[in-house]
Amino acid sequence: MSNTRVVVVGGGISGLTTAYRLRTLLGSAAEIVLIEGSRRLGGALRTVDLGGVALDVGAEAFLVRRPEAVDLIEELGLGGQLRHPTPAAPTVRAGGQTMPLPTGTMLGVPGAAADVAGLLSVQGAAQVAAEPAIPLRWEPGCDASVGLLLRERAGDELVDRLVDPLLGGVYAGRADALGLRATLPAVAAALDRGAGSLLAAAGMALAASRPPPGRGPVFGTLSGGFEGLVDALVAGAAVRPRLGLPVRGLARTPQGWRLELGSTSQPQYVDADAVVLALPAPALRRLLADPLPAASAAASQVEVASCAVVGLALPQAAAQGLPASSGVLVAASEPLSVKAFTFSGRKWAHARSADVVLVRASVGRHGEARVLQRDDAELVDAARADLATLTGITAAPVATVVARWGGGLPQYAPGHLDAVAVLEREVAGSAGLAVAGATLHGVGLPACIGTADAAARRVVGYLNSRGASAAAGGGTMGS
Repeated sequence: MSNTRVVVVGGGISGLTTAYRLRTLLGSAAEIVLIEGSRRLGGALRTVDLGGVALDVGAEAFLVRRPEAVDLIEELGLGGQLRHPTPAAPTVRAGGQTMPLPTGTMLGVPGAAADVAGLLSVQGAAQVAAEPAIPLRWEPGCDASVGLLLRERAGDELVDRLVDPLLGGVYAGRADALGLRATLPAVAAALDRGAGSLLAAAGMALAASRPPPGRGPVFGTLSGGFEGLVDALVAGAAVRPRLGLPVRGLARTPQGWRLELGSTSQPQYVDADAVVLALPAPALRRLLADPLPAASAAASQVEVASCAVVGLALPQAAAQGLPASSGVLVAASEPLSVKAFTFSGRKWAHARSADVVLVRASVGRHGEARVLQRDDAELVDAARADLATLTGITAAPVATVVARWGGGLPQYAPGHLDAVAVLEREVAGSAGLAVAGATLHGVGLPACIGTADAAARRVVGYLNSRGASAAAGGGTMGS
């Protein structure tokens, strides 16, 4: 693979994993170019020192039961840093009350009405209990809004008090705008198989996903923060990232691809045998507009949301006022600015300190741009005010941080999987091009890592086949 150049566009977890996997598959002779439009790598992975403790202010955990993230962490030699949450359980704030978050649901959709009755009014619980008796109109393969379907069949309270806060925590979106098939695929599959109600479908999905005894925890993180994963991927990929260079154009050439980057007044050009685009949907739409207009149109169907994380390092004495829970999800109907608090020292044993107690607030849902227009100081004040409302803690923090994530969270609307299928089909028909990232098949680390691994292997397969063809024809593969 000497004289082979592959360009990876995007320096988040998907792009970094792609570059790393390309290196392991192509070896040291290949030239791998990693281009990131911003001034830092990691995308939604960012670790800061707050009050002397490492705090992730982007993604803070991943699903352990999906193997991709754990396998990559072990492969990179970071297995010794793997940590799991404490037994502290989460809560939810809805209807003016903070209550334990019901267990045994699929992102809030219960298998039985009794599983969520404690969170709802008598009338709301009765509507959920009546859902299995309502005739279900469902065509296998179809899709629907999670929120609207649940509202129609099980009432507003289940959505507003439970499903919407849970989906907001994952996607920074609203249940009414998110599609069932992409966000709750196991429930949709159960409906396809003939489940007669949403509760029945959730029950079937829960039974199928229930881990055997002793399977272990659901979530994991790294004791030193995800910055260590970023550094290990860069080192393993053996790349010298090119930062602060937005890619402005992508075009086919007889030998492969040409990228235009930098400013419009002084553009730079990079030629490549293959390209992987590990970018949010708006950037995919723009770069694919000329070479693959149908793929660009598919990418344009994926909207994105912005959010922010506020980190508070409170004096240790404030820990006495914190609930015993790992955190609290906040329903959108509550008169609060935040959508969730994580009590980091309660949730993660490695985040405890003798000097400070860390609290992490999440702010911003899809369509709530006004909330994020506040400056950093205003966001900190809002988080402190909401914390005081929920816990009574008014102590001034010894340190704060605000991390803003602009347009980084894709919204999986009804029909999302159809749009992704078109995008991937169009890209697959274009030699030497691949896509990866949260736009496709999941927003969590394991899903992103999975798309990156697949993209890298697709590119390597193409390069190998091209090299074999060139060898058979007596030619060489240039850069």
